[in-house]
This record gives sequence, structure tokens and C-alpha cells, in this order.
Amino acid sequence: MPLGRTRAVALVGVQGHIVEVEADLGQGVPSYALVGLPDASLSESRDRVRAAVVNSGQPWPATRRVTVNLSPASLPKRGSAFDLAIAAAVLTAEDAVPRGVFDGAVLIGELGLDGRVRAVRGVLPAVAAAATAGVPSVLVPAANAAEAALVPGVRVTGVRSLRHLVALARSEEVPDEPEPDAPPVDGADAVDEAGLDLSDVLGQGTARYALEVAAAGGHHLLMLGPPGAGKTMLAERLPGLLPSLDTPAALEVSTVHSVAGTLPPGAPLVTRPPFQAPHHTASVPAIVGGGSTHLRPGVASLAHRGVLFLDEAPEFAPGVLDALRQPLESGEITVARLAAQVRFPARFQLVLAANPCPCGLAVDKGVGCRCAPMAKVRYLGRLSGPLLDRVDLSLTMLPASRADLRDDSRHVEGTAVVAARVLAARERAANRLAGTPWRVNGEVPGHVLRRRWPLPWSVVAGAEQELERGRLTARGADRVLRVAWTLADLAGRDRPDSGDVQVALQFRGVQRWAA
Repeated sequence: MPLGRTRAVALVGVQGHIVEVEADLGQGVPSYALVGLPDASLSESRDRVRAAVVNSGQPWPATRRVTVNLSPASLPKRGSAFDLAIAAAVLTAEDAVPRGVFDGAVLIGELGLDGRVRAVRGVLPAVAAAATAGVPSVLVPAANAAEAALVPGVRVTGVRSLRHLVALARSEEVPDEPEPDAPPVDGADAVDEAGLDLSDVLGQGTARYALEVAAAGGHHLLMLGPPGAGKTMLAERLPGLLPSLDTPAALEVSTVHSVAGTLPPGAPLVTRPPFQAPHHTASVPAIVGGGSTHLRPGVASLAHRGVLFLDEAPEFAPGVLDALRQPLESGEITVARLAAQVRFPARFQLVLAANPCPCGLAVDKGVGCRCAPMAKVRYLGRLSGPLLDRVDLSLTMLPASRADLRDDSRHVEGTAVVAARVLAARERAANRLAGTPWRVNGEVPGHVLRRRWPLPWSVVAGAEQELERGRLTARGADRVLRVAWTLADLAGRDRPDSGDVQVALQFRGVQRWAA
């Protein structure tokens, strides 16, 4: 029977789905038909696969009617990662390789015209989907083999070329071929933590402490201050204070970056919290993800388990800023299109930096400010109240004087010292949150915090009074409690006291000032 079968994986967002690839060689006018809801790049596989098979010295059924079916037909299939499975199915139907040799395996890879197997995006979630489906073996591009090997319980074979695949199928000697090139990596914001130390930021002791609190509890942070006050320097040093990712978190982050094509060469597992700092001209799809045909994760998802830094935050389009409100609460982004609806993880720490006015000088009694009063109101009004209500820590940064710089240099602490305190505070929180789906205080819902770890009235009285006066929303009161628990964890106490609540309230003063 001139019919060959293999299996591949279709990615919808970061979720993989097993696809059966069937190749039928029928009688009739010689032709090639690909069915099963392919996109344009997958439809072009006809020419890539034919050229790769011929140039690899294998027979191509040029006198037959070739029909390739991708099942289930209702599932959209995109990209060139189906090339290897299609070529193997055609060769099986042509009896160029033994039948059944690819049973129990999934094939992933793009073919070059000379038969080389090129690296593709999304190998990690694709192999994870194969493992979940109980497939014992996967064949992937050799350049993606290290990435695929991160998934336990699956036998991974790196394939360099179609000749290599055929030799493996026939149990022949593997041809001697050059090592594959490293997979291409799309550009992405990154911060090299080496050389970035918190002790570089002098004269901003309160801001450094706020950064420590943000790192310890996973809290969102707003810094309002003039140009040159150190806002960007602080934000770039936040990843250095965060602990390395544990294995489940590292796999989550690596999966997102695999789909986006931003995994660093030679480092398939992302072990450090990512840092993303998009330009203020970024669009909504660039931030939250999307696309007209192929839905890809945006910058917010690339910052998953890390830091999303929006410098000059009021310059971002209002729609971009408001699009972050939902993932700040849920930790994921849902992108809906006519053809599909996908979910991308997006549990990040948001850091906003803003000038107090267009000229940036409306601090310290506005000395030197050239902006009209309405210009100041309009400028900070771009940061909507609902967005600011989701920010746990807010502070005004004044320019550092010469005396501040001189005095601060005597007792400023470096990143290693502060990171040790952050790690200890996170471990205290992790012990308290054991058995729950949350990792840090900034993730715990307010109602859970009040019900499972209630605090006496004498401790929360300040927050409750602010709520009664209308200066705090219910969400804001919950976030005050989260920060208070983080302050207690940093101090090594089992529970927060009234002083922690008062400090947490002070960290929300900028939002009322901006309003």
C-alpha cells in the first residue's frame, strides 16, 4: 500500500498538539497536494521537501499523485517544522525506508534544499507535548537537541540531514557531516548582570530599599523622579537581586522563549529571571503578543518570571499600558483571533519609571520647572488610576546632592549582600505558602491573605482607616498587606506589625500625589 505515516507537532501558542502526517502515492496526473489547514510557509514545504529528497539521493515519486494530509484537519498548522515528518512519510510510502520504523516517534525540523535539517522554534513545548502524549522518541534538528533533552522521559535523537535520517531508518552507517549551525536568535532586550551592582546607585537609599522590598515580595514598582536620578540604573539591577529560577519556572520561561525564538545559543534552559525593556513606541501586539496569522508571545510574556521595565512610562500609548492590567492580576495573557485563542504565561514584575512632568523638573517644589500646570496633569494622567492601583510600591526620587553621594558611599551595600537578604525573605515566604499555588507575597490574593493569615485590628488599623476614608481601594488595601508581609519577611519576623503596615502605606503615597 503506497501510504506512509509519521507524526509531528503543531503549536498553538505555547501548547503543542500531536499531528498525524499521511502521505499517499496515487495514480493520476503527477501533482502534490497538501491538505489539513496549512499556512503559507507550510504550503511551501512542497518545493523544499522535493528538493531535499532529490538532493539527498533518494527517490521522489515524480510520476505519482502525492497527497499529504495533516490530521486533525481542523487544527491550524503553521511553520516549517513539519518538513522532516512530511519527507519521512513520503519516503515510507515510496518504500525508501522500512515501514513502521518511525512508529512511536515524532519528527520535527525544517529542511534545506540540500537536505540539511535546520533548527526551528518551539522545540521545547513540542517535545513536551510528545512526552505528554506518551510518545517515547523524538527526532529533532541536531542544533535543537540540547533544548529537546530538557524534557524528561523522551529519547531524543539529533538529526543533521535527511541522509542522516535515512541512514538511521535503514540501520546504516551514519554519514560524516559538519556540525549544524547554531539556531538563529531574534533580538531581545537583555541585561548582563555582570558588572551591574546595586552599590553603583549612590544617594538613593530609600529607592534601593524599595528595590529590595520589590525583589523580596515580587511587587510592582513605580519610580517618579527627574532625569538622572538613577531610575534606570535601579531597574537594571533588579534582576541581580532575584534568585535563580527553579526547575519548573526555568522550563516555563524557556518554553516561552523557545516559541519566540529568543533562546540564547548554547543555553537552552533559561535559569536567570529575564529582563525586558521595550521602547515606548512599542505597540499593543508587541507587548501582549499576537499577530495576524501566527500568534507569538509579546514582551510581557518574554518577561515571565522576570522583570518588565517601562522607562518613560507616560510616553507609552494608553492602550499599551492598560493592556497590562489584566496580566498583572491573572499572570497570563489571552490573545483571541478569529482562527484561534491562545494563552501565554505573563507573571512578571512591572517596574515603571516616569518623570514628574514633560520637562522632568517638577520635584523639590518645582524649582526650574517650565511646564504649565495642565501640562503636568495631562502628562501623569497618562498613567491611569486602575494601572497605578495595581502597583504595590511607589516612591518619589529627588536628585542626589554632593553630600548625599559622599555620605551614602560609606555604607552602601552591594548586590550580593542585598540578594542574600532577598533570598532569605523569599524562603520564609515559600515556607508559609507551601501547599499553595503562589510563590511570593505579591501573588497571594487579598481574600486568601486575610482568611488564612489574619492580622489583629491593632496591626491593620492604619490600612482600614485609609480604606474607610476613600484614600485606598479594596485592591490597594490588599496590596498594602502583601507589602507588610514582605517587610516582616525581610526583618525575620513571623508576622507583620503596625510599623510594617505604616511603611507599606507610605509606599503608596505617590499614587495619591499624582492624582
